[in-house]
Amino acid sequence: MDFGEGYVSNEHRELHQSATESADPLSVSPLQLSPKSSRSPNSPRSPKSPRTPQSPRSPTGQGKCSNLSPRNHRQSYFQKDGRPKKGGSGGKGTWGGLLDTDDTNVLDPNDPNYDSSEEFDHSNEKKPTTDLENYKKKATIIVEEYFSTDGVIATMNEVKELGKPQYGYYFVKKLVSMSMDRHDKEKEMAAILLSALYSDVVDPSQVYKGFSKLVESADDLIVDIPDTVEILALFIARAVVDDILPPAFLKKQMAYLPKDSKGVEVLKKTEKSYLAAPLHAEIIERCWGRSKNTTVDDVKVKINNFLKEYVASGDKKEASRCIKDLKVPFFHHEIVKRVLIMAMERRQAESPLLDLLKAAAEEGFINSSQMSKGFSRLIDTVDDLSLDIPNARGILQQLMSKAASEGWLCVSSLKSLSEEPEKNTIEDGAAKSFKVKTQSIIQEYFLSGDILEVNSCLEQANSNNCAALNAIFVKKLITLAMDRKNREKEMASVLLSSLCFPADDVVSGFVMLIESADDTALDNPVVVEDLAMFLARAVVDEVLAPQHLEEIGTQCLGPGSVGSKVLRMTKSLLKARLAGERILRCWGGGGSSRSGWAFEDVKDMIGKLLEEYESGGEIREACRCMKELGMPFFHHEVVKKALVTTIEKKNERLWGLLKECFESGLITMNQMVKGFGRVAESLDDLALDVPDAKIQFANYVERAKANGWLDNSFCFSKQEHATENGTH
Repeated sequence: MDFGEGYVSNEHRELHQSATESADPLSVSPLQLSPKSSRSPNSPRSPKSPRTPQSPRSPTGQGKCSNLSPRNHRQSYFQKDGRPKKGGSGGKGTWGGLLDTDDTNVLDPNDPNYDSSEEFDHSNEKKPTTDLENYKKKATIIVEEYFSTDGVIATMNEVKELGKPQYGYYFVKKLVSMSMDRHDKEKEMAAILLSALYSDVVDPSQVYKGFSKLVESADDLIVDIPDTVEILALFIARAVVDDILPPAFLKKQMAYLPKDSKGVEVLKKTEKSYLAAPLHAEIIERCWGRSKNTTVDDVKVKINNFLKEYVASGDKKEASRCIKDLKVPFFHHEIVKRVLIMAMERRQAESPLLDLLKAAAEEGFINSSQMSKGFSRLIDTVDDLSLDIPNARGILQQLMSKAASEGWLCVSSLKSLSEEPEKNTIEDGAAKSFKVKTQSIIQEYFLSGDILEVNSCLEQANSNNCAALNAIFVKKLITLAMDRKNREKEMASVLLSSLCFPADDVVSGFVMLIESADDTALDNPVVVEDLAMFLARAVVDEVLAPQHLEEIGTQCLGPGSVGSKVLRMTKSLLKARLAGERILRCWGGGGSSRSGWAFEDVKDMIGKLLEEYESGGEIREACRCMKELGMPFFHHEVVKKALVTTIEKKNERLWGLLKECFESGLITMNQMVKGFGRVAESLDDLALDVPDAKIQFANYVERAKANGWLDNSFCFSKQEHATENGTH
């Protein structure tokens, strides 16, 4: 063998030549030394020479090769054929193949040539892999046993005994991936165990990493589990609902995953199909059913038990702990409802029970949404409750008033609770007759545009102002308008704001529309867009308040229904920048009068209206003209122009018009605030023509506050007043 310069010394070359001459040519393959070979002369295992096999005839190592390590001297111990396999390598007592330069031999402590330093040198490389492999095996066994026994506490202890917290992510991944290929029972068990392990046994960062690994491996999982996207999306949504994954997990993971990967598809489905759905928490919590240990009935029993204990002991801290331990934040409305019922049944325990709710609200155990929902549920069933609790309606009203006065209940978010329930039922025959008349009235209105005629006809058809008939009219009006062009849609919105129906009647009409939206969609493919725009326009026109959207949602929403899409789109439209102006002109503006009005035209008309009234016009005529404008969202312009004219001319006739408009409800407090705010913006310019403009305006602000037009917190400094769009 020819050795190149710089590889081995002359001494080593001579040793190699001697070993080659003494070796059996049939059992030894040529040796090629390499700088990378673990058998090089520099190896710590052979400090003096490369290893060469000893002759079987020299077990003591005598002769020329006596100073060589007898690594392959095994002939006397293993009576097997030592000849090489085909290709000249692999046999006992051989050097291996020509290109076999890596040391792949497994160390055997029983080998007479065993060197402990070899194992020490390589232990640092193999130990981490061995630890992880052992952890994987044990984790798989623990998960299998858990699915068989459903022992959460026992499983938690086993995971603790495993140790190796740095591998917690693998347990999370293994638990979820093994449950994905099983029944709903195992999936629910996996979700419950994850919540139990979180923080106490498995570090939150390891849970996060475990779900990251699952998302990354979605492309591999789908090979064996076809519905991986659906199941894994549910697991992630459940983890977010259970507060073991932050919502930001979705965006962060989506940022670095390939756009065409299944992981991105999983994250998108989690966000759009599950977490964005109405009542998503309740739906996700029950997606695989509930564990046998946490049924809804069991939770109700637990609530009753700890409330009874609280009434007996008065231990508020213990009761708060019980609320936390239930771990059902989406079901806290049941606690509120049962506390209220118990307070109504046991009047002597009313004070401590309300104190518990107050403490839970202030400390954040029960959020405002769940608090309002609990009261709302009781309002819905108060009539049935009256059969067992005399004067239940009056008692509930007192409880609501006390909670509102203490600041832990928002009464404006609740349904109205009158002392006597309203009776709005009508006979089927009367309803059918009214529907026929309504259709004729609306069709004539679309031809003539005469709002006064519609008012007159409605007074005759619904002389008692029945709320149910008003709701039917709202539904019929919008249904007929949706089948026509933008002109008729605009006319319908203008008419709706001009009729001044009670808000509850309009809400009932929209509820009826949304409930029938699935059927309407068969004939009108864009029913979602149309209904959302009508609903948003009603809010902008101040026919409805924003809180009425939530009331509509609680009455007619179902998961995945057309109604839920309508409400989501409505809220999206209202949140947009300059939403009021855009929605007001969505169909061209101007209603029945013309195809569309520019804002400058509206300003001119308002100016002429005020001039006519100031010169001796009638206040009722001025109010009628304002109604016919059909733009209540723009009434702040009336307030502004009336104030400026009053300050300039020092004539309070227009002040009387503002008073009449506010008291009749034609101009709302919101529009008053905007109008006064816009005047405050232009005070510096106004002072150039009227030196005492600021003094006069300050006087009018105080008078407006005294009359109830403005809130006491209103300030007209340039930095603090409300802007035209209602923002600060």
